[in-house]
Amino acid sequence: MQDKIICLPQRMSMPNQTNKTELVSSAVPQEMHEMMGLKTNLDLQQYSFINQMCYEKALHWYAKYFPYLVLIHTLIFMVCSNFWFKFPGSSSKIEHFISILGKCFDSPWTTRALSEVSGENPEEKDKKCSASRAILNVSVEGNLDDLEKTQSLKSIPEKIVVDKPTASALEKKEGEQAKALFEKVKKFRLHVEEGDILYIMYVRQTVLKVMKFLLIIAYNSALVSEVQITVKCNVDMQDMTGYKHFSCNHTMAHLFSKLSYCYLCFVAVYGFTCLYTSYWLFYRSLKEYSFEYVRQETGIDDIPDVKNDFAFMLHMIDQYDPLYSKRFAVFLSEVSENKLKQLNLNHEWTPEKLRQRLMTNHNNRLELQLFMLSGLPDTIFEVTELQSLKLEIINNVTIPASIAQLEDLQELSLYQCYLKIHATATSFLKENLKVLRVKFDDSRELPHWLYHLRNLEELYLIGSLSPDASKNVVLESLRELKNLKTLSLKSNFTKIPQSIVDVSSHLQRLYVYNDGTKLVMLNNLKKMVNLTELELVHCDLERIPHAVFSLTNLQELDLKENNLHSIEEIVSCQHLRKLTCLKLWHNSICYIPEHIKKLGSLERLYFSYNKIEILPSHLFLCNKLRYLDLSNNDIRFIPPEIGVLQSLQYFSVTCNKIENLPDELFFCKKLTTLKLGKNTLSLLSPKISYLVLLTHLELKGNHFELLPPELGFCRALKRGGLMVEDALFETLPSEIRDKMKTE
Repeated sequence: MQDKIICLPQRMSMPNQTNKTELVSSAVPQEMHEMMGLKTNLDLQQYSFINQMCYEKALHWYAKYFPYLVLIHTLIFMVCSNFWFKFPGSSSKIEHFISILGKCFDSPWTTRALSEVSGENPEEKDKKCSASRAILNVSVEGNLDDLEKTQSLKSIPEKIVVDKPTASALEKKEGEQAKALFEKVKKFRLHVEEGDILYIMYVRQTVLKVMKFLLIIAYNSALVSEVQITVKCNVDMQDMTGYKHFSCNHTMAHLFSKLSYCYLCFVAVYGFTCLYTSYWLFYRSLKEYSFEYVRQETGIDDIPDVKNDFAFMLHMIDQYDPLYSKRFAVFLSEVSENKLKQLNLNHEWTPEKLRQRLMTNHNNRLELQLFMLSGLPDTIFEVTELQSLKLEIINNVTIPASIAQLEDLQELSLYQCYLKIHATATSFLKENLKVLRVKFDDSRELPHWLYHLRNLEELYLIGSLSPDASKNVVLESLRELKNLKTLSLKSNFTKIPQSIVDVSSHLQRLYVYNDGTKLVMLNNLKKMVNLTELELVHCDLERIPHAVFSLTNLQELDLKENNLHSIEEIVSCQHLRKLTCLKLWHNSICYIPEHIKKLGSLERLYFSYNKIEILPSHLFLCNKLRYLDLSNNDIRFIPPEIGVLQSLQYFSVTCNKIENLPDELFFCKKLTTLKLGKNTLSLLSPKISYLVLLTHLELKGNHFELLPPELGFCRALKRGGLMVEDALFETLPSEIRDKMKTE
């Protein structure tokens, strides 16, 4: 619009001019009288010049620039209100938050989680049981959603069973979408909670708008009266127009005056809104948000409180509808996420799929192995024939009371699993569990309930324990395992823990794998008088511990992967009347002392992976030997006294430097396994035919040019049991080859 003023010169009145006018008017007859204005003798350009000069000099600036002031103030208010929606650092957070919020609000999982009655605190639910039943009686004919909210805890399992095929089951696609939402919310929370840029920007723009409002009200109220219709203009331009004083009419003054009052009213309303916003901002801290009311209403107790920009946005959305925050809170709950994972797991791992993975383990038990899952499927408790359960690298494993359905479960293996267990499940495991295997990274991760498994017979622990194991409080309570027969510890001990001695009265098998840490102070072994099997593997032992010779019931001794160079003290083993198996393999033994002959009860002897060069004839005076392993040494000659071992069934000398075999070897007619591979043999005696029970013969890696046809008399030997080069096998007569190839 164009803002104009119209000005007329203002003349000073003269008395003689007035008299002249009256005389002229009286001289003219009445009928010839004509109305005439005052003559100024100014042309159009002079009027335009006067109007312009008076507009610039006489008109108040508020009256001139009022429309522009309104426009500028409006633009400032708009920028203050919308800047955080355009600034990259804040707009991206807002857009992402709104996007996630909408998906969380519409997610079927949100509805499912909020509609479920939490069963995590059954004691609290039982307290409300009677009140819930009363409400149910009143509202039986009411809404079904109300019924779900007011039902007692005891009615939940029945409802779950009934509704599971229809209402409870989420589609697989919906479950995956909800799982992705949980990840998005986690990342968004981690990013947004770090800063408070949104809160700071909102506070600053609100403060700026309040200050702007006060400024506008102040100067507009003071200057609105300056907008007048009639304006006096005194401009010295008499030399150009002949006049000095002018009277002007501001054509927009009336409109501007009314608009000013309206504008003040609108700004006042807007300003009071800004003042209320300021009060809302500073009345309480908007950088912290508590979900206490959601936790009380939904029963999901682990919804965390949030802070900074995340809290501020939730406060903002509450001004629109608190239901959004309530539904959004579901995706902040770890319990809710675990329930979703559990639901997805149950869909993925059906009982039929689990049964297909069943296999028989080395203990002849039906075993199920699960590896790197997000949890433990509930469907596993429907596989009632399960006897052994092996879980590897599974976080947040929760064993519920329903494990009692696995009546045949006797063996449990937990490899790097964080386990939670229901009280009822603990009672079941106390009564039923026979074998427990635990692999852990830290002693604090050991399940506390293992020390109360009174019927446990075998315990296997793998992990790093305190080097001073006798002071390790974790293992002190093993004394409560009254039925423990087998204990295996793979750790880094320096001495035998006192907790092992506490179960010495009934312990029969002890296996210690020490990962190279030197084991000293073995006197505690003397107290384990009932031990029948002892393994001290990789313990950096330089001698056979003297405490071992006090274990009169010992039947098997394994000292694998130690630092043994001499075994002269083996003579003391003669006191171990029941010792039938001695394993001294993977050491640095250079010779076998003649005292070995005093171990008359030995049936199995392992000397493989040592540095033995000569076999003493006294070795073969242990005439009860059924198993003799001398592989991976530097042996060049086998004494003919080997023929004395008439009970020998297994003999191995692979990876040595043997050039000839004594004929007496073939007098050991009970041999079923003979391993002669990787030596320097060039001839195999025809007396091999004496070994009619032979089922496994290894000859690879020698200098044989042909095989004796007498191999055909070894009727139990088949092609699969004959380890020999194909070309050498072809040197046998065809009928013998065909006979060996037939099953």
